[in-house]
Amino acid sequence: MALLAALGAFSGILTTVAGLGGGILLLLALSLVWGPVQALAVTAPALLISNFHRLVLFRKDLDKRVSWMFALGALPGSLVGGLLAARVPEGILTWMMIAMTLLAVTRALKLWSWNPSPGVLLPAGAAIGVLTGTSGGAGVLVAPLLIASGLKGNAYIATAALCAVAMHSGRVFGYSASGLLSRETLLHTATLSVALLVGNVIGKWARARFLNDQKAQRIEIVTLVACVLLSVSGLGH
Repeated sequence: MALLAALGAFSGILTTVAGLGGGILLLLALSLVWGPVQALAVTAPALLISNFHRLVLFRKDLDKRVSWMFALGALPGSLVGGLLAARVPEGILTWMMIAMTLLAVTRALKLWSWNPSPGVLLPAGAAIGVLTGTSGGAGVLVAPLLIASGLKGNAYIATAALCAVAMHSGRVFGYSASGLLSRETLLHTATLSVALLVGNVIGKWARARFLNDQKAQRIEIVTLVACVLLSVSGLGH
């Protein structure tokens, strides 16, 4: 429980500050302890609550057109992915998490770019939702989609939060229907959720007081590199 609280608070701070990375780091760290399936099941409801809270904190900056178009595809897509997660072997899930983390790092280092048009928001949301349901880390693909739509700063944070709410909602329904959520899982989720909410509040305060976009991006890159190291450690384990 102490580990969950510490990881949850740090994850909430990180995602609110940098807009990305906290959920991936949290999932990878817990997968070392429980394995990928239970880590997915525990984190999904907690990240749903956390992102909804972040959406409330930054609600005035939400871009409704972009977020709702994405959400219309992401919700059913993540539901399908959540149903598939219980049927995919753990070894494959681990490799998918590693692949998504490496994708995140290379994007942050500007080794690749993606410039989607507004017309792809709905189908892209559906595809990203499926990947998020199965590997948990595909939310990294949301960032270039939102940036290409012209979002930055608090508008990016708010819109990314609503997109995440849609994806995690589908995951939760999918995991529940697959029997992955238990009483013990929900107890861990409750502890993690409280810690994430505390982290969100601290992160918002830190973002406003100490950080600009450039500093936030540096934090994102360092975090994603740490995610890769965790991924490799998990594979060896």
